[in-house]
Amino acid sequence: MTELLEQQAEELEALASIYEGDNFFKQLNNTTFQYKYGDENDKCTFNVEITWTEEYPNVLPKISLDTYYNRTISPAFKSKIIDILNAEGESWLGCGMTYTLFECLKERLTELFKELEEEGLNQKVDNVAENISTIQLKSSAEPQAKAQVKKEQLTKAQKKKMWERSDNKGNKVRGWDWVDIIKHLSQTGSKDDVPPTSV
Repeated sequence: MTELLEQQAEELEALASIYEGDNFFKQLNNTTFQYKYGDENDKCTFNVEITWTEEYPNVLPKISLDTYYNRTISPAFKSKIIDILNAEGESWLGCGMTYTLFECLKERLTELFKELEEEGLNQKVDNVAENISTIQLKSSAEPQAKAQVKKEQLTKAQKKKMWERSDNKGNKVRGWDWVDIIKHLSQTGSKDDVPPTSV
């Protein structure tokens, strides 16, 4: 048992030195490690978690893809990755294999990403087809009762006049609706200009 603990301590030290500047590697505790494959900008990324048991490295570590980050990946793809890692780990029993398992997936990354992307596209095509059938059912059930309202089209002169009447925030300036008294009286006449009514 102490020999296993010594091997684990040596591998822990080796992993810390190998993945020192690698942002994709994460050590959760002394026996649990995660590695993220793919960049943030990539459509296809996944996270692999390896947990050592007490008998590690004489037995395979526990390999998991059940993190929240992998919620969109299908169970079939997850089991394929686990099968690849278990097959690789069988040949490394008795030795520290965490680094080897992480690197094993790096070598097959393009193949895995291509498969993951195809899987994602197939899911999107299925979702789009399902949404289209739902939309068609809704549109055929509801007759079009509302006619489309056309937006009023303004000429350049109308737009310019509107712009001149507003301040920099689009609000109308103070007094925009005030009446020019002189102009108003000149158009209507004064009280004295009204002809007297005949009695």
